[in-house]
Amino acid sequence: MQDRQVINNPQELLDAYAQRMTEWTRGAPGTVLQEMGKEFMQAWSDLSLQSLQSPRKWMEMAAKYQRDQMNLWLSVFGLQEADTGHVISPQGGDRRFTGKEWRENPVFNYLKQSYLLASNMLLEIADNARLDEQEKKKLRFFTRQFVDVLSPSNFAATNPEVIQHAIETNGQSLVDGLNNLLGDIDKGHISMTDESAFELGVNIATTPGAIVFENELLQLIQYRPTTEKVSNRPLVVVPPFINKFYILDLQPENSFVRYALDQGNTVFMISWVNPGRDHSELAWDDYIEAGVFKAFKVAKTITRARQINTVAWCVGGTLLASALAVLQARKNVVVGSATFLTTLLDFSDPGELGVFIDEAQVAQREQYVKQTGMLPGKDLALIFSLLRANDLIWSYVVNNYLKGRQPAPFDVLYWNSDPTNLSANLYVSYIEDMYLENKLVQADALTFCAEKIDLRKIDTPCYFVSTLEDHIAPWVATFETLKLFPGPVEFVLGASGHIAGVINPPSKNKRHYWINGDRDENPQHWLETAEQVPGSWWPHWDKWLKAHGGSLKNAPKKLGNAKYKPIEPAPGRYVMKRSD
Repeated sequence: MQDRQVINNPQELLDAYAQRMTEWTRGAPGTVLQEMGKEFMQAWSDLSLQSLQSPRKWMEMAAKYQRDQMNLWLSVFGLQEADTGHVISPQGGDRRFTGKEWRENPVFNYLKQSYLLASNMLLEIADNARLDEQEKKKLRFFTRQFVDVLSPSNFAATNPEVIQHAIETNGQSLVDGLNNLLGDIDKGHISMTDESAFELGVNIATTPGAIVFENELLQLIQYRPTTEKVSNRPLVVVPPFINKFYILDLQPENSFVRYALDQGNTVFMISWVNPGRDHSELAWDDYIEAGVFKAFKVAKTITRARQINTVAWCVGGTLLASALAVLQARKNVVVGSATFLTTLLDFSDPGELGVFIDEAQVAQREQYVKQTGMLPGKDLALIFSLLRANDLIWSYVVNNYLKGRQPAPFDVLYWNSDPTNLSANLYVSYIEDMYLENKLVQADALTFCAEKIDLRKIDTPCYFVSTLEDHIAPWVATFETLKLFPGPVEFVLGASGHIAGVINPPSKNKRHYWINGDRDENPQHWLETAEQVPGSWWPHWDKWLKAHGGSLKNAPKKLGNAKYKPIEPAPGRYVMKRSD
């Protein structure tokens, strides 16, 4: 990471801040937030009309809020004892007010409770709006963003921890914080980790291997075996094209790639190109034919295998399902088994991302990407961060800018700050076909690579992993897609969320997962009847995979072969290109 100039003169700091903010608000992230502002104002404008048409409910909520605020005031001034049954406390998992000053100092305790009363009232109003379910979700989401922004923890004058730290450092923390802010504006994203602590191929994405094939769309990594014997079916991994592949190969102790190698697999990994303006015409068909199918062919040729096993994550799984449907239409049985990690196929319930997806918002964003040739990765990163704003935005605003501290090194957050762009053509078709029209689960509604596809004809043995707290691919939605596949299907539900629920190595002995529930009814019934197993789901998957792995053979001594010779060491050049 390049060193940047540190400014110490207060006026220069303020001038630089004003200039950077002006540039930033004119860019893509500013556009995203402007769209959110318009959505929020429109939603509350519609809600205010409802309150005029049916005022009773709104008046009751307003009266309750006023009573609670009055009781809070009286308790602050000692005119009545605080009713412990009515003390407002943050919800579980809310870490904004954990400092003792928020409890022990009566002024800051009042600020905290008054804010929580107001935010709870606004969210209650949103919950009681007479809107259809999708509009109500949007209203609640934008209201949540609004109340999160206004938290007293986000302002130097109303955060006791920030004030105390400024006193202890004689104000240097505030100067450091503004310098941190200027640096992040230059980078185009909030620093969630010490990015200088990681270097690809040095201390992250370090599993030994080589690039054995590349084209305009991908580089294919073959990893060096770690066992004397390997399965005669190689394992080809299809990561999402909206993220870098190395989430599956962070560091040796939490690398899914390393684990798969240690279980006797020959592992190949797709490393997608980070597209720029010159890649604007790349389409879903390209990612199937020149991407997935090419990777399958190369892996099959190098290992001399008749069939392969494959693993895909998130939208990589959506792409893999499309590819399997094309193979099924062609009666091609190259894939012996398929593993889907937190993959959405039925987009009728797109989770919290749905608040950003309606015809008006999509049309506006499509016009933007057609002009730029791509959807910038930092736009996607901002949208994903907004889904957990207190954890992924405001906690770092407080730490980095108000307290003037540097974030700690964390490999997952380094990966999170290294997004990829989406080509315009791919983005438009993905949003329209999947999210808006949900065509993937409709028989013969989509044609890929000149084949009409129908997921209901895929008879490949499949292993599905979902996670209980996934806000991107809700597990209840992924569970429903099991009904699509006629072949043998294994379903596993992991604890935690979209990332932590997947990257859960056995060596950590953390969390748990559920298996073997009754699928005859709804998802909740499955969970109620499922068996809870402590620890990581990885060994369970390994046992399942070995049943589809074929026989064992001697591990190869060299990577590649005469036709596909090693080009460069892993992780390769493509993954090095950053969106910023």
